[in-house]
Amino acid sequence: MKKTVVEYRVPYADTDMMGVVYYANYLALFERARNELMRECGYTYKECEAEGIGLPVIHAECDYRDSARYDDLLEITAWVRSLKGVRAEIACEVRRKGEDRVLASGFTRHAFVDLKTFRPCPPPPRLAAAFA
Repeated sequence: MKKTVVEYRVPYADTDMMGVVYYANYLALFERARNELMRECGYTYKECEAEGIGLPVIHAECDYRDSARYDDLLEITAWVRSLKGVRAEIACEVRRKGEDRVLASGFTRHAFVDLKTFRPCPPPPRLAAAFA
């Protein structure tokens, strides 16, 4: 299984008044890692959309275990958890660089859709092969 690790330094804008990463921003971290995972699989979102296929999030989950803070250097790991029919699940874990402790983990579930009709469609063969 291919895993991608993305480094990200937490800017002040990502934190709340307590100096910790605002909970909703973890989904943006998941998206950063998901984009790089696709890129490393050899098929970017841009290419997918150019072929008329979208990949909207239809479900998201995040378990928060510890706080990331301003200026922390994070490692976000992403991998394909499953690919079934017209759906894909991308799992993610967030850690401080150099630490084993998981700060947050979760996944996003996506549906492959035809961008003209917004109806479900099969994944592009190239992407399905890369995710397999």
